[in-house]
Amino acid sequence: MDETVAEFIKRTILKIPMTEMMTILKAWDFLPENQLQTVNFRQRKESLVQDLVLLCENKRASLRDAALLDIIYTQFHQHQKVWDVFQMSKEPGEDVDLFDMEQFKSSFEKILRRALKNVTVSFRDAEENAVWIRIAWGTQYRKPNQYKPVFVVYYSQTPYVFTSFCHLKSNTPLLSQALTVASNHHKIVKMDLRSRYLDSLKAIVFKQYNQLETKFKSDFHGGILAERKEPLRCLIKFSSPHLLEALKSLAPAGIADAPLSPLLTCIPNKGMNYFKIRDK
Repeated sequence: MDETVAEFIKRTILKIPMTEMMTILKAWDFLPENQLQTVNFRQRKESLVQDLVLLCENKRASLRDAALLDIIYTQFHQHQKVWDVFQMSKEPGEDVDLFDMEQFKSSFEKILRRALKNVTVSFRDAEENAVWIRIAWGTQYRKPNQYKPVFVVYYSQTPYVFTSFCHLKSNTPLLSQALTVASNHHKIVKMDLRSRYLDSLKAIVFKQYNQLETKFKSDFHGGILAERKEPLRCLIKFSSPHLLEALKSLAPAGIADAPLSPLLTCIPNKGMNYFKIRDK
């Protein structure tokens, strides 16, 4: 194993809290469980790290293996980064293509490597049709800096991308180009949204709650609700793996009138997942 890879793995393992060590190593799935059982996890962390790095050396861990461990660590500690949101768009009237994740990965990496020789690109599939991408940037004359990568989280068949801080701002246009081309979009813009928790940003795509606060109205007279002076308060939930795409299809499917209500169409622009509906 290369010395730089050994140092990379060592630094990554040192960041992992002892309470999460076994969980993250199992998720990495590089060291067999029978080998992990031979390691003393109760010893000092520095000694533990040396034992684990030695096992990695015996298995001849590669830079790709080390990068995957870093992705898994970052997934567990995503709140340590500030995430920006980018929205991509297609040309008006353009059909939605069938998405192929492997083709997306291949295209994304090729675009980056054509423009920049020294770059490391790693992927890890996640739940909810998401892919995590780790990019370590280099320059024309320097190898990639593995300790200042940018992480990208893309949910397939949605126009949203989440990125961590990019230390080399000059590479941001290249990253944007790779994302739009690989995902078959034509434009990408940064939204006015930022958070340390991806879950709070994912709500824009996957969940929507509307709070209804209105008085009962009916053509029929009588009944308990007809005499009620206080407004009704209830919760309406819109939920879909691809919520925004589902909302777009409401009118063509005959479920809702066209054009859609601004209460639905404003979701991407406002970046909110809670709305109150009151009588005028």
